[in-house]
Amino acid sequence: MSILIVDDSQDSLLLLEHILKEADYNDLLLARSAREAFHLLNVDNPSGANAHVDLILMDILMPEIDGIKACRTIKEHGHLHGIPIIMVTAVTETKELQLAFAAGAIDYITKPFNKIELLARVRSALRLKYEMDARKAREKELIELTRQLEAANEMLERLSYMDGLTGIPNRRYFDEFIEQEWKRATRDATPISIILADIDHFKAFNDTYGHQAGDDCLRQIAKTFRSAVRRPGDIIARYGGEEFVAVLSGTDMAGAVSVAEAMRLRIIELGIPHVNSGVIDKVSMSLGVATAIPGRNTYPSTLIGSADKALYKAKEEGRNRIAVKQ
Repeated sequence: MSILIVDDSQDSLLLLEHILKEADYNDLLLARSAREAFHLLNVDNPSGANAHVDLILMDILMPEIDGIKACRTIKEHGHLHGIPIIMVTAVTETKELQLAFAAGAIDYITKPFNKIELLARVRSALRLKYEMDARKAREKELIELTRQLEAANEMLERLSYMDGLTGIPNRRYFDEFIEQEWKRATRDATPISIILADIDHFKAFNDTYGHQAGDDCLRQIAKTFRSAVRRPGDIIARYGGEEFVAVLSGTDMAGAVSVAEAMRLRIIELGIPHVNSGVIDKVSMSLGVATAIPGRNTYPSTLIGSADKALYKAKEEGRNRIAVKQ
């Protein structure tokens, strides 16, 4: 524990130094004036290097800048505010002591010094400083733990909206997203389109190549679809199993069909073998497209149902194709 002694009297400095060193307080700094103390504490440059001080013993009566003004100056600086200050004085007038306490001092010691009293007050002040530092450390640790917890919760929240296998948004995210986009489209009277896509004969693919290959197929398709749907207001999500869904905000039927055809062709271009497809010898997809301009008393479920019917139609007509539902 480091103690700064500030006194214009050399005798007082030496006596305080002697008493404190006898009590094993060996980390002592001595200043003959308030300005010397300010220099040691680096009062005018908080970001610069300064002496680490745990307690200040300061004489009240000093030339140029007295102890009360010096105490007030030190307490005005945030990086020094927590250092306890004990006033050392031969004056015991109530007014002076009141001013000292108002300036930020926590205690006072009278001259001539009573060694037992002096050491008791020093121990008490240092114990207070230790407890204050420990509390600040706990508060800092708590703030950091809170920050980490918030970051972890945000991460968990994001993960709860992501499909663990493919890394794209999941059905939960889609359900919330379509509700929000439906409200916005209702407000703006703009179209919203949905594309439902299903891998043709995916069960046969898994039976032929195994589930690990099936998982890899799903990941490749998700990556391909994600690159095909790039506008900020659009998303691609895993709808369930081997089904994917795209939401195209502000997109009419012609635009949605164009995106769906690009998606279908990109899947063919992946060239993933599927010898038991019954459609072609590569993995292919059937896609259903539906578009609506939301209005009062309309719901996203209606649009989703229309896209589902269009998807069923694409499958009925031979798969590896697009069908639409007006």
